[in-house]
Amino acid sequence: MAEQKNVQEQDVNQLLKVRREKLENLQAEGKDPFQITKYDVTCHSMDIKDNFDSMEGQEVSIAGRMMFKRVMGKASFCNVQDLKGSIQAYVARDEIGEDSYKDFKKYDVGDILGIKGKVFKTKTGEISVHAESVTLLAKSLQILPEKYHGLTDTDTRYRQRYVDLIMNEDVKATFVKRSKIIKEIRNFLDDRGFMEVETPMLVSNAGGAAARPFDTHYNALNEDVKLRISLELYLKRLIVGGLERVYEIGRVFRNEGVDTRHNPEFTLMELYQAYTDYEGMMELTESMFRYLAETVCGTSKITYNGMEIDFGKPFERITMNDCIKKYTGIDFDTVADDAAAKALADEHHVEYEDRHTKGDIINLFFEEFCEEKLIQPTFVMDHPLAISPLTKKKPSDPEKVERFELFINTWEMCNAYSELNDPIDQRERFAAQDAAFAAGDEEANHTDEDFLNALAVGMPPTGGIGYGIDRLVMLLTDSPAIRDVLLFPTMKSLDK
Repeated sequence: MAEQKNVQEQDVNQLLKVRREKLENLQAEGKDPFQITKYDVTCHSMDIKDNFDSMEGQEVSIAGRMMFKRVMGKASFCNVQDLKGSIQAYVARDEIGEDSYKDFKKYDVGDILGIKGKVFKTKTGEISVHAESVTLLAKSLQILPEKYHGLTDTDTRYRQRYVDLIMNEDVKATFVKRSKIIKEIRNFLDDRGFMEVETPMLVSNAGGAAARPFDTHYNALNEDVKLRISLELYLKRLIVGGLERVYEIGRVFRNEGVDTRHNPEFTLMELYQAYTDYEGMMELTESMFRYLAETVCGTSKITYNGMEIDFGKPFERITMNDCIKKYTGIDFDTVADDAAAKALADEHHVEYEDRHTKGDIINLFFEEFCEEKLIQPTFVMDHPLAISPLTKKKPSDPEKVERFELFINTWEMCNAYSELNDPIDQRERFAAQDAAFAAGDEEANHTDEDFLNALAVGMPPTGGIGYGIDRLVMLLTDSPAIRDVLLFPTMKSLDK
């Protein structure tokens, strides 16, 4: 096996050497492709195929990567792949000239070509371009994976996404769709009067979520700073400032593990709307998800991993306590205190820490027994106060808050609040978070004095929400892992 591998490596090295020699010969002849600075492209492959009836006989200029070549004496065929697909080109010596044809025969699969010619259909009915000129725009000095076997190793696909995009058309389609999803989110929010903004990524206090931040150092100011874990606290400052509807789509960074649904850096969207509450956020979310499914996927019923998910029906609404009661029979509304909650946890083999309260135990029960049951879109509402430090209390039950999470396919898709705007209450909540951090909770929030000052200036009643864009893209593209929707996912260095 080792001997066979050595032979293969020698063969590859020889092929790479030949490609470099071809480039050197072109350069010696004054035909260096890397000296070419532009090429006027008039259309893409699918434009020609979709509009053949009106374009037959028309002169076009296309450009892309040569993925196939078949030389047949005085005439040859090649296949050029561009942004929108691929198209065949017919290259004849008598049409492009003897010298150009001689050069063309030496071009390799992977080279980037510009082809000018007329649109026609071959005898076999394939829409093609009859080349009048062929220009080598870039020489590929590396060898692409063999087309039949393709690029299937997932580690290589993620590390060399540029090759993955070349070899796997469905991968390119996923990222084209991702771009469309984000575009349509913006269209939806813009139509509702929201303003897109940008807030800092380097912050002194990484708050707004329960997560460990990445720490770094700002040399110019000689200060330790953190990469943001959330967008929340700065966007709320803008609500205070009178920007009544704001949103941001941006990267956030959480110092946590990697799995099929988590990446340390990911795309989060948060939006805040003055003079509404979490009920308003539910209406907005349900409308937006339905709009995205219909606009991007063409239907309100999508399929994920073989299971149909229906965005056309009204989303189910259930409180967290009722959800736990539905699947376990336990009614936490009747559980008296922390000790009783911990006794139930012991009885049902739910692990917890000494510092956990009844509210924490409720959340642990929900995660253990309920999340896996939530396939169709479901708003889970009215979380415990203990796990919601930035949320308004329910007037009818001060142990709970006006909060919801949307679950689809067992995943948490978003998290929303009626935002806490009482600066006195908020200071007390921050103090409790500081105490939790001191007791060992590395994901706890910290007191943010400037944010408290903003609340003291006065923030109107506000609804706010955060969406994990990558999970949303996974759902709408039927992708099994978050790495499949991140162009360049986090990977362990090969040098380690």
